[in-house]
Amino acid sequence: MTSAEATVSAYWTALEARDWDAVAGLLADDVVYHLPQTRERIVGRESFLRFHQEYPDGWHLTVVRAVASGRRAATWISCAHRGEELAATSFFDLDDAGLVREVTEFWPVAYEPPPGREHLAERY
Repeated sequence: MTSAEATVSAYWTALEARDWDAVAGLLADDVVYHLPQTRERIVGRESFLRFHQEYPDGWHLTVVRAVASGRRAATWISCAHRGEELAATSFFDLDDAGLVREVTEFWPVAYEPPPGREHLAERY
């Protein structure tokens, strides 16, 4: 079994390279991919791969930060796509063989904060 940090690093490297065979080799057969913002769930290696293969091309990923412990990892990535920089946070659970069995990925959408907390927060 490889470390969660090594597996997740290989996962992002393979996704950026569009190396679908390498991505497939990192996934459990029954991998589950959760996208809470859109309330979507993709189940199974083939569906996961197809979802990413069919996504409009032109995106590029950079890992900003990764942390791992045991069979779990979390990453913060930056995704450049169509002139935009989008941030995402992903949580990974690996199975006993060190394969990715579950990914929950959050793609925050920027919005203006509600009024009334200017005294608490600094804008950047």
